[in-house]
Amino acid sequence: MAIRPLHKPRIIKKRLGKFIRHQSDRYRKIKINWRKPKGIDNRVRRRFKGQYKMPNIGYGSAKKTKHMLPNGFRKVLVRNVRELEILMMQNRRYCAEIAHGVSARKRKLIVERAQQLSIRLTNGNARMRTEENE
Repeated sequence: MAIRPLHKPRIIKKRLGKFIRHQSDRYRKIKINWRKPKGIDNRVRRRFKGQYKMPNIGYGSAKKTKHMLPNGFRKVLVRNVRELEILMMQNRRYCAEIAHGVSARKRKLIVERAQQLSIRLTNGNARMRTEENE
């Protein structure tokens, strides 16, 4: 059975849409990624009615749910078995994610140790091939 979080508060996002760059819909050369407008006459910077919204501190997440995954855990990057054992006492609050550069052999050891310590892994079956599949 999967490990469940200690508390799972409802995560409320203040804005679900992305902030898009001014005039990125008009010109192909201007990418959609947000950049703050800096022109002296810019309508978006001056916050005119009907223009794109600019990101500001008010759109931030609540402190209780900041960096929280939808399953109620917070993620910690793990590169070896020793780093996994740090989460032993906090296994209902944090889940581990195996780093990208970890080899399949070390990955297998981390997954086995995580099961013993009952620590949840976000990518536990990544790069895990069984002998039947080969």
